[in-house]
Amino acid sequence: MDRESLHFYNPFDHVAKTANRLPHWQQPDRTYFLTIRLADAVPAKLRAQWKQEREIWLSHHPEPWTAEVQKEYHKRFSAKMDAWLDAGHGSCLLRDPGCRALVEATLRHSDEVLYWHHAWVIMPNHAHTLTSLHIESDLKEIMKSWKGSSTHPINRLAGRRGTLWQVDYFDRLIRDGNHFANCVRYIRRNPSKAKLREGEYTLYETELARKFAPVED
Repeated sequence: MDRESLHFYNPFDHVAKTANRLPHWQQPDRTYFLTIRLADAVPAKLRAQWKQEREIWLSHHPEPWTAEVQKEYHKRFSAKMDAWLDAGHGSCLLRDPGCRALVEATLRHSDEVLYWHHAWVIMPNHAHTLTSLHIESDLKEIMKSWKGSSTHPINRLAGRRGTLWQVDYFDRLIRDGNHFANCVRYIRRNPSKAKLREGEYTLYETELARKFAPVED
């Protein structure tokens, strides 16, 4: 697989399912919409509310999930979390261009080696990426690497110590070309949706991303 080749979720292939605080589905050599967020990006009260609602929903929807049930999960819970992130809670350390540059350097470090990025946006308190994994890459280890390698330099630049990133992350297997295009549009429009000004975010897109979702649309 290379940057120009896209392999989407295959419902007939094995799915490796793991869970920490959140459920994670993984298939090798596939494309994902990924979200990482700062530890203080969502207030504790909202996190507790979200967790309680999610636990009730999960009690009525035991795994294994169908693709439709997984889609409902993301609609109910991922979308709500995205709205809270866009509200700009917390320290918003990534509003600083220097801190965003450190996150960007981390994302680019193993690009074309462990994965291929198609688009990303680094927001003041979170980041979204649209990323295809190398067939031998492990999503959990990549997420751990991104957070681990960026924490110390960002803390040093910001003059702080301690936990920077939320422990868990959000991931979603891309189903097809339409889903891929919608994720490109979401990433592209996220800064305006959150009412950010130029210089408060970093946006990246490949030509392939623009081919699926032309800028003028």
